[in-house]
Formats: sequence, C-alpha cells, structure tokens
Amino acid sequence: MRAVEQLQGAPVPASALERLVLPSRVAGYAPPMLDELTASGEVVWAGAGALPGKDGWIALHPADAAPLLLPPPHPLELTPVHRAVLDALSGGYGLFFRQIAEQVRAAGHEVADAALAEAVWDLAWSGRLTNDTLGPLRALLGSGRTAGATAHRARRTAPRGRWAGSTARPAVSRGGPPTVAGRWSLLPDREADPTLRAHALARTLLDRHGVVTRGAVAAEGVEGGFAAAYRVLSAFEESGQARRGYVVEGLGAAQFAMDGAVDRLRAISTAAERGAVGAGPGAGTGPQALVLAATDPANAFGAALPWPDAPPAAETGGAGHKPGRKAGALVTLVNGRLTLYLERGGRTLLAWPADDAPAEGARPDAALRAAAEALARAARDGALGTLTVERVNGAPVLTDPFWSGLLEAAGFHATPRGLRLRP
Repeated sequence: MRAVEQLQGAPVPASALERLVLPSRVAGYAPPMLDELTASGEVVWAGAGALPGKDGWIALHPADAAPLLLPPPHPLELTPVHRAVLDALSGGYGLFFRQIAEQVRAAGHEVADAALAEAVWDLAWSGRLTNDTLGPLRALLGSGRTAGATAHRARRTAPRGRWAGSTARPAVSRGGPPTVAGRWSLLPDREADPTLRAHALARTLLDRHGVVTRGAVAAEGVEGGFAAAYRVLSAFEESGQARRGYVVEGLGAAQFAMDGAVDRLRAISTAAERGAVGAGPGAGTGPQALVLAATDPANAFGAALPWPDAPPAAETGGAGHKPGRKAGALVTLVNGRLTLYLERGGRTLLAWPADDAPAEGARPDAALRAAAEALARAARDGALGTLTVERVNGAPVLTDPFWSGLLEAAGFHATPRGLRLRP
C-alpha cells in the first residue's frame, strides 16, 4: 500500500507495472497482493491512454485520494456502443461483462462480444472505467499472470457416470472473454474544487520525488504543467511545508524539497567528498545496480536530470538511437548513475563506461559488470521476456569482443542474431 501511495497518479506502462515497477519496490511482489487491495476497494486503477499493440498507460490510486488526483478522461470519440456501456454502469455499481452485454443489447445495440470487449477497453484506457482486479489487464497483455477467479482454465471433458449424456456446457464462458473478466464500474467523479486537487497533487509530487523540479513535473504530464504546481509549492514554502533552493546543481532555484530529502542528499554529498565509491545508496559498498523501466518515476534521467551525451561509438553507428522515457525501454543505474539503456524490444543497447571507451582487450569496469549482471538477473527472473541484444552503441555485438565477452560472462549466449538470454 505504501508503494501505491508513492506511485499514486503516476502513469506507467501496464506491461511494466507488475514486471518492473512494483517488484522494484515490494520484496517478493506477487499479483494477488495488488488484487487484494483492488478487490477490497482500497485501491483503484485507471487507464491513462492506449499504447501500440495491447499495452497502455495505467495509474494506481488509493481509493480515498482518487477523486483528488484523477486527471480528466482522455479524448475519445464515443460511439453509441460506448455510450450504452456508460449508461449501463451509470447506477454507480459494478457489473460483470455479461450483465453489461445484456443491458447494451436491451438498449437496441446488436454487438458481438469481441466488439463489446473492445469498446470496454476503449473506455478503460481513456480513464472512464476500472475493474475490481487487474486480471483482465493481465489477460489482455498476454502475460498469463492471472489470479483467482480470472485465471485461465483448461476445458474439461464431460464427466462420466450419472451425468453422462446430459447437455454439455457451452464452449463460450458465461462471464465473457478473459480480457473483460471481473466487475467493471465507472471511475469516481473528480473533486470539483481545483484548489483541493492542486494541493493534493503538490503533496503527492513531494512524497514521490523528494525534490520536485520542472523536469520531473513535465515528465509526468501533470495537468497545467510546472506553472500550476509552482504556485502551490510556493505557498507550501511560505507556510513551512516545503523548502525551496538550489538542491540539485544546475537545475536553478525553482526546486522544492521535503526536509528529509535535503538531509539525505547532504549525507550522500558528504560521503562522496570523503572518497566513498559512487554517489547512491550503495556508496562505499561497491557497485549497486538497479534495473528500472525508463518511464519509472524513480528514474530521474529524462526528467529531473538530462540524459547523458550518447556514447562516442553510438554517435555515428547508432542509427539514430537515443535514450528516452519510452514505454518498453529500460535503464540500469549503478550507484545512481546511468550505465545501460535498453531500447524497447531489447535489440539495441547503449552503454556508458565509467572511463573512456574501452580499449580492445580491456577488462570491463566494475560498474559495467554490475549493470550487465543486473540486466541478466532481470531477464532470468522473467521481467524482460526473452532478451536478444544485437547491437551495442551502434556496433554488432557479435563482432565486438569487449561487449560480447561482458554479456556472455553475465549469462548471455551467442546465437546467429545476437546474444540471447531466456527467462
């Protein structure tokens, strides 16, 4: 629940939510943990826009704070079927897909289950509908990680004995396709008072980031942008609820921070001045690597911090690949420093060695080794699916002894296409 509170309102790719975002915060995370909170009404999820394929942006909200933080629904050209679904749920209760279908057809709309399911997901991705579990979302993504009553079940043959010869059960599920299982309902109405919404957003940003900067607000696509948040954060400073100043070097004075965050940064800075290794939580204990979705709010690059310059080899051979906060992309941070960036699909890898470009036959530095091992662990744990790296910094990985040796030492093996690692 604490992880949900810190993430509330931040849109992340649905495909990364339970593979990377929550497992990086909750030890031993399993899908039933989140389903328990949503089924009990303590947490609601909301779509925040569709992505190519069957993916989309999703945000989690504690139920009591959702009216304060839910953004306006995304634009959607509502068809008669969309409106019929909204009308069916307008009573404020949850309905199973088959109950929705009955009401839609009773309103005079003859629509197939597949088309109706698509309409339900149109409304969900646009931020109008939610479900009491994430089971249908997992089914839509094709991950197979469904829980409870939404799990896929194999069809059974008719039992023998006294029931033999009875009418067979229909092949079509009574609840509808697995991608629309569970109870659907309208998301709660937004709080009408803009002042209350603005204060809730400012407090959430401080809780999530510790230090709120213009880039961090822009990266989240906050309604009204940094200008809207700035007015409230300035009022917080005047009332002693936040501190303003030059907290992060190079980002100007428009930074607002919680007291605890400033104290922690000072402690890290002091440790760095004393010669401790790195600048992150693992300072002084050797390289500490962390794999994150590039869009994770915990990744400061491309938000509060600019992306580093492209590695020298990638400037000419990278075919235009640049790091970005893209759905499906990954970053590997070592002691808080960007070391690896994996493009969506996993074929292209950008790497930033601690020193200059490695010389032929040189051994990889400790940060690169830690980053490669962390990436391999994430792949073996199933967070990334089958990973096949074809190019590193624009060059074919199979022809580069340095990078191929580094990845093979981490557990990758050579294939005709590149270096591969399976879950």
